[in-house]
Amino acid sequence: MCGIFGVISNSKVDNKDLDVLIKHSQQRGRDSSGMISFSDEQYNICRADFDVGKLRGRVDLTKSPVVFGHSRLITNGLNDNQPVLKDELMLIHNGIVVNDEEIWSEVEVERKLKIDSEVILGIALDQIVKGTKLVDIPNKIMSECKGVVACALFFPQFGKVALFSNNGSLYLGLKDKVQFFASESYALSQIGCTEIKQIIHEAVFIDIPISKNTTQVTEYGVKKLDLVPELKFRPEESILEFHQHNLKRCTKCILPETMPFIYFDDNGICNYCNNYKVRNVPKPKEELFNIVKPYRREGQLDCIVPFSGGRDSCYGLHLIVNELKMKPVTYTYDWGMVTDLGRRNISRMCSELGVENIIVAADITQKRKNIAKNLTAWLKSPHLGMMSLLTAGDKHFFRYVETVKQQTGINLNLWGVNPLEVTHFKTGFLGIMPDFEEKRVYSHGAMKQLRYQSKRFRAMLQSPGYFNSSIWDTLSGEYHRSFTEKKDYYHIFDYWCWDENQIDDTLLNQYGWEKAIDTNTTWRIGDGTAAFYNYVYYTVAGFTEHDTFRSNQIREGQLSRDNALALVTDENRPRYPNIRWYLDALGLDFNEVISIVNKIPKMYNVNHIM
Repeated sequence: MCGIFGVISNSKVDNKDLDVLIKHSQQRGRDSSGMISFSDEQYNICRADFDVGKLRGRVDLTKSPVVFGHSRLITNGLNDNQPVLKDELMLIHNGIVVNDEEIWSEVEVERKLKIDSEVILGIALDQIVKGTKLVDIPNKIMSECKGVVACALFFPQFGKVALFSNNGSLYLGLKDKVQFFASESYALSQIGCTEIKQIIHEAVFIDIPISKNTTQVTEYGVKKLDLVPELKFRPEESILEFHQHNLKRCTKCILPETMPFIYFDDNGICNYCNNYKVRNVPKPKEELFNIVKPYRREGQLDCIVPFSGGRDSCYGLHLIVNELKMKPVTYTYDWGMVTDLGRRNISRMCSELGVENIIVAADITQKRKNIAKNLTAWLKSPHLGMMSLLTAGDKHFFRYVETVKQQTGINLNLWGVNPLEVTHFKTGFLGIMPDFEEKRVYSHGAMKQLRYQSKRFRAMLQSPGYFNSSIWDTLSGEYHRSFTEKKDYYHIFDYWCWDENQIDDTLLNQYGWEKAIDTNTTWRIGDGTAAFYNYVYYTVAGFTEHDTFRSNQIREGQLSRDNALALVTDENRPRYPNIRWYLDALGLDFNEVISIVNKIPKMYNVNHIM
C-alpha cells in the first residue's frame, strides 16, 4: 500500500511537476522509497530507507527523460525495498499480493526476495519464456494475483512500460505531450494534467527508452527498527497469565462485578441491562437510498468509505458496492498499529470489489515513539483509566477524511461502525459514569470531553512521563473526533442490521478474508493494539471488551448467555503473537513489560488455569 508515480517525456523532466508528484506520494507512506531514472543508455535504481523527498536530492536527474518513483508504506517484508529488479525487468507496485506463496509454486522462476511484489516479476518472466505476447502479460498477472495490483512493470529491453491495476488505484494524465501517472488523480490535477484516466482492469503500454546496459542499483542505508515484526509463537509466551475468575456476574448478561459503576438488582440483573436501549434496529433501507441519491455520479466515484480493514468496515464496503450500488473510494489512515493482516484484508477486499484505496499514512516511526513514551509512563504508575491514551493516535482518522474529501471532490462518507462496540468501562476506570443515553459508539460534546480531559489530566499527574511530545498529537486527534462538525456523514449499520454470523460467513467464504493465527474471533484482529490492552484489562479486572460486546449481543437477542460465556472464555485468552508484535513495534522488552503488568494488584481472587 504505497504511492507510485512517473513522468515520461522526450526531454528533461520538469522538476516542479515532479516535486508535486513526490510530495503527494509521501502522503501514502514515508518509511522507505525508490526511484528509477535513465542516463547513458541505462536505467538506474536508487532505494532508500528514508522518504522519497530526501532521496530526490540524491538522484541525478539532469539527463533523464523519464523518472519513476515509489514512496513506501512498508507492508510485507522489510529488507526487500522497491523498485524490484529481476533479470532486468523492473517493477514499482502499490498493493499486496496475498497469494504469492501459492503462485511461486506454480511458476518456473526462482524466488530470491521476501517481498510479495517479486511474484509479479516472476509471472512476467515465466510468461516471456513461454512465448506469451507482451500485451497479454498484465492480464495474466491480474488473473493470477489475489490482492491489490496497481503497478508499473518495465520491460527495458523492449522499450515499454505497462501500467495496470485491478482496483483503480492508478491514474494516467497528459500535459504538454508529457505523460504522468500516479496512485491518485489529485496529484495529476495539481500539475495541470488533462485527460486524466483511471486505469482499472486493463493495461496501458507506453514507450520508454530502450536500455542497452545492465541496470545499476544504489542502496542507501539499512533500517535498524523492524517496522513489520513477524507474528509467530516463541518460548516467552509462557509468562502470559490467564486466570479463571470467581466473579459475580449479571444474571442476564455476563458483565462482572469489577465493571466500573456496576450494581445488581434483587434479581441479579445489572444496571447496564436495566438501562440498555436496543441499538441494532435499522431504519428502512429506502431512507438511505433516498439520502445517497443526490450524491450519485454516473460512472464516477461518488462516496468515501473510511476503511480500517476490520470486519465491519469490510462488510460495510460489501454492502455499499453490492446493495447500494455505489462507486466508492476507500480511505485508510495508517497510524502504525495496522498489522500486516489488516493490510492484507484491505488488499483482498479492494481487489475483489475493484475499489480504489487512498491511504494517508502517519509518520509511523514517530507515532510508535509516542505510544512507547506513554506506555513507559503508564508502566511506572499503572492506571486502567489511562489505557485509552495508547490508542489516541488513531483519532486523526477523522481529520484526514476531510482531506480526502477535498482531494477527491467527494462529500458523502459512509462508515461501517458496529453499533454494539460500546465500552463504557474504558472511561469508567477513569471515574466517569456511563451515559446510557449516548447513541453513538464515540461520545461527542464539549462538556463530556472537558470532563474526560480533566479526569485524565489528574491521572497523568501520577506519572510525569505522560507530559511528553505526544500530547499535541493526542489532543488534536481527539479534537477532530469529538468537536469538528461531521457533514455528509452516515452509518451503513443505521440501515442494515448488524449480524455477526452473516458478516463472518460473507467475508470468509465470499472474499477469502484472512483470520488471525492466535484467536478464533474475527473482531479487531488487524488492530495491533487490541491484544495488549485486552490482556491488561483481563489480567487486572477479569474482563475485556469481549465481555461488554457479548453482553450487548445478549441484550439485543442475538446471543444466549451460555454461548456468550463460552465465547469469552476463548476470546479472552492471551494473544501472544499479537502482543509480542505490539511491543516489538514499540521497541519495548516483552518480558519486562509483561512482568510489570502481571504484578499489578488484581480486582478479584485468582485461580490459575494456565
